[in-house]
Amino acid sequence: MSDVMNAVEITKAGGPEVLQMTQRPMPVAGPDQVVIKVAFAGVNRPDALQRAGMYAPPPTASDLPGLEASGEIVAVGAGVSGLAVGDKVCALLPGGGYAEYVATPAAHCLPVPDGLGLKEAACLPETFFTVWSNVFMRGGLKAGERFLVHGGSSGIGTTAIQLGRLFGARVFATAGSDEKCAACIALGAEAAVNYRDTDFVDVMTAEGGADLILDMVGGPYIPRNIQALAEDGRLVQIAFLQGPKVELNFATLMTRRLTMTGSTLRPQSDLAKARIADALREKVWPLLSAGRIAPVMDSEFDLADAKDAHARMESSGHIGKIVLKVSGQEK
Repeated sequence: MSDVMNAVEITKAGGPEVLQMTQRPMPVAGPDQVVIKVAFAGVNRPDALQRAGMYAPPPTASDLPGLEASGEIVAVGAGVSGLAVGDKVCALLPGGGYAEYVATPAAHCLPVPDGLGLKEAACLPETFFTVWSNVFMRGGLKAGERFLVHGGSSGIGTTAIQLGRLFGARVFATAGSDEKCAACIALGAEAAVNYRDTDFVDVMTAEGGADLILDMVGGPYIPRNIQALAEDGRLVQIAFLQGPKVELNFATLMTRRLTMTGSTLRPQSDLAKARIADALREKVWPLLSAGRIAPVMDSEFDLADAKDAHARMESSGHIGKIVLKVSGQEK
């Protein structure tokens, strides 16, 4: 095995064009870690934020982008149990997924679900860790509740719609075109609002308000989300595509007993992420293996074309997940 590998690095803060091929030293499995030969890497919004200089990796993480991948374990570190060289896995990564090999905590690896290939499996970790931890662990979604998913055609959105429906919620979504709204309904949303011509506040108010809202838009959506919530409703914030600052009258939270919360995944401790992985293994992976839920795939790009993958994502024309093909492994 060579001492170096091909990878995509961020040459400077900027647009997709700053993503360039490079060579880096091979990663080494530290204690409780594995090294994965990457087959496919998922492309996510945080990758683009990091590329733009707006989302610095944690001090101990690789500076290479890429927060999820699938492939074959080629090395295991001290203290690892339950995984072995040759196992096919998908994994949540601290960074470094845009490369031929990556090291990650063994506890953040999950098996490739039955019936899915490595391409589909690469789309699971970042999205499913985010949705499960925010919608179910933090947001407490229950069967029968009204659940509004903003950005319903995104990787996060398509996952949240499917999981919400499977666990018995009444799911509503917003999206930016009739085509995207149709995709949301096909995945199990009861109704999908084209935010370009309809106000989601009016739609949810007519339904009695949302018990839970998952939002990654922020900005002007925040006060409107508050309006759209039912009494005792919860707002879970996971990103701020339109900015994190807004003027808000907090008296409404008190009088209507609302809850605002949120989280980001990457800065959380290895233990916290391992607990999310354990919950997914128990509650969600059987649903994937049974074919009751599946990642929605948009497009595939070669690793060397990562800049085109980012341009596709930032065009907002995609429905579902975008992946980079890193090696020839298919299954």
